[in-house]
Amino acid sequence: MKKMIRTMCAGALALGVAATFGAGAARADDKVTLGVAIPTADHGFTGGIVWWANQAKKDLEKAHPDLKVIVKTAANAPDQANQLQDLVTVNKINALVIFPYESASLTQPVAQVKKQGVYVTVVDRGLTDTSAQDAYVAGDNTAFGKIPAEYLAKQLGGKGDIVALRGIPTTLDNERWSAFTSVLKDYPGIKILDAKYANWNRDDAFRTMQDYLTRFKHIDAVWAADDDMAVGVLKAIDQAKRNDIKIVFGGAGSKEMVKRVMDGDPLIKADVSYSPKFIYDAIKLTAEARLQGKSLPPTTIIPSVLITKENAKQFYFPDSPF
Repeated sequence: MKKMIRTMCAGALALGVAATFGAGAARADDKVTLGVAIPTADHGFTGGIVWWANQAKKDLEKAHPDLKVIVKTAANAPDQANQLQDLVTVNKINALVIFPYESASLTQPVAQVKKQGVYVTVVDRGLTDTSAQDAYVAGDNTAFGKIPAEYLAKQLGGKGDIVALRGIPTTLDNERWSAFTSVLKDYPGIKILDAKYANWNRDDAFRTMQDYLTRFKHIDAVWAADDDMAVGVLKAIDQAKRNDIKIVFGGAGSKEMVKRVMDGDPLIKADVSYSPKFIYDAIKLTAEARLQGKSLPPTTIIPSVLITKENAKQFYFPDSPF
């Protein structure tokens, strides 16, 4: 899911390039053919995934003559599984970076790729069996939930009524929600009026927020938990002409929301980073490690950080679709 900073922290990069030789390691003089398997651009975040993957192909092939990057997009899980087969048999890849369309249904196809000697890096949506991968790169979902809760608690002075919009029922969403609610347990003056799934979707979020606005005559803040959902929330608030809501907090650092933070939008005062740029980072780390015949650490977590007006320019990528 759905679903980062401009460059990874120096420590994470150092781990990526200085990792020890491991199983499946290539010789440093081997050419690397790296397959990238990602979902098609069916909403803002995956649009960003596709854009950053192609940007990585452009940048890395230019920098490394012995590297070939092949990007494949899939509209569903069976399509992605078929593409994996083609990447191995037709394109002869020896490394794979995959953002699985789904976790469970892609685990076995990815395991088959690994069994054929391909080095596998899984991004964000983890597999159900980690033995099917060599490395895992993801955003910090605990921080994604913790940072907004801490910010809202501070801005509300420890008192107020909040409504929340969750993503899709997944382990990723559960981790975020658990982190969010764990922080607010320390603030008994803050009440979560309701929390419903809005599927990381603008239209679903619009309808969910309409329901909240009808049922609750006073709301202090909204945790939209995703920038696409925040757009729907803002539309519902505007149509209802409600002025009691002080803050709408989304998530993921979309260019629209970061621009609002930069411009001093009265409702969008902050965001939390979880940029689709992590696919770029994962491709770069994997490609450069394999060109050196090295392996990545088993897990690399890309930090999520609070975005405010003071640092928003660092997270603003106007050319990205997200």
